[in-house]
Amino acid sequence: MDTIPAAVEDAARRFGAAEALVDGPVRMSWRQLHEQVQGAAGVFIDGGVRPGDRVAVCAPNTHHWVLMALGALSAGATLVPVNTRFTATETADLLDRTHARALVVADDFLGRDRLAELRAGGHRVPDLVLPVSPAQPWRPLEPRDVAVPLGGDDVSDILFTAGTTGRSKGAVSAHRQVLAVARAWAERGEVTAEDRYLVINPFFHSFGYKAGIVVCLLTGATIVPQAVYDAAAAARLVHDERISVMPGAPTIFQTMLDLPEVDLKSLRLAVTGAAVVPVALVERMQAEFGTVLTAYGMTEAVVATMCTPGDDARTVATTCGRPAAGFELRTGARDEILLRGPNVMLGYLDDPEATAEAIDADGWLHTGDVGRVDERGYLTITDRLKDMYICGGFNVYPAEVEQALARMPGVADSAVVGVPDERLGEVGKAFVVTRGPGLSTTDVIGYCKGVLANFKVPRHVEFLAELPRNAAGKVLKFQLRA
Repeated sequence: MDTIPAAVEDAARRFGAAEALVDGPVRMSWRQLHEQVQGAAGVFIDGGVRPGDRVAVCAPNTHHWVLMALGALSAGATLVPVNTRFTATETADLLDRTHARALVVADDFLGRDRLAELRAGGHRVPDLVLPVSPAQPWRPLEPRDVAVPLGGDDVSDILFTAGTTGRSKGAVSAHRQVLAVARAWAERGEVTAEDRYLVINPFFHSFGYKAGIVVCLLTGATIVPQAVYDAAAAARLVHDERISVMPGAPTIFQTMLDLPEVDLKSLRLAVTGAAVVPVALVERMQAEFGTVLTAYGMTEAVVATMCTPGDDARTVATTCGRPAAGFELRTGARDEILLRGPNVMLGYLDDPEATAEAIDADGWLHTGDVGRVDERGYLTITDRLKDMYICGGFNVYPAEVEQALARMPGVADSAVVGVPDERLGEVGKAFVVTRGPGLSTTDVIGYCKGVLANFKVPRHVEFLAELPRNAAGKVLKFQLRA
């Protein structure tokens, strides 16, 4: 079993009538899920999708995403998850660069009709468009017998991540890599068919898709998606659905634990990361519901290191664990974290230069993060070579925001840094040099909201006469942070 469609079929055979997917009134067994995935694969094939074609999915965490994404993969297509927070311009860029043959798109989510936005902006829309309604239950499809030849080395997906140049890069992975990292994650978390997994992390992110959906395929754990995080609603789901596994950013657990009369007793495993984790929070989580693990990964490697059950609170809070999924770990120049192994991405889509910059001749992936490895082999992240910061669990690359500001009338220069925020961990602060008077904080933030996803929009703006630079002309961002 070395492909995701094979994993779907294997799950149906092994877990049969057990609950596979629960989303509000929609409840499917593993056998039913397999039948509907086969039906969805037939829809793609009938629509002209052929092996190797790219299928983009822009929808929230619902049963529709699970079935359509797995259906696309079962049709032999390459999956292209799209961030639901992207603007029409950002979405169109991904569709164009992947030459997407089909688009699965939510017709109404968070008050936006993404398909209408694409068409209104004059952007290219794929020939095959399959709208889904997040609020409407799945319409059962006629089961099909779809068998498309696939191998473990065939490309399974392209996940986009912003680059330091400000342009997103598509990390390409093979089926065998997706299964290997998911299997490693499941083994560290000791996930089994007895578990019920609340997936709050977005499916368009590797954490929600690969460490979420695919982990459940391999283990038989029940997939319980949440479309939009709400602490009270998540707590009710934990109680009502007897959730036992729930990953998420530290703020998710903090807000849930702060609810009055919250009942999280069914939880046995919480996995967190993507931000500094307070030791006190880990201790509280361990006291409330048992095992807490932290992990380190990225789109290019998914899960590189992870703690193990039994690690003490300080280890969990201050390290990211030790290597997983066959990764080798070491630090290089300037203590940059380097990773090597069979599950490093195949490369960046249509970008050999960026691929060569990221993966050296010896196969080491240069992460851009700075850290140290202790005598036990546990990794601690200490800094970032890149200027990336994490807002609400999402990576934000200042260069991309700066590129957007450079196109704003009246802006002569800008620099963006991450600053601490009690709720989101970090938010953006833009330092702006204007061409003449007239621009306000409201103007800058308003402009960014029109061209950038919400998590990329700076929350603070400060106007300067000039940006601090060194002799080579590089902006001294450490001065701006200070």
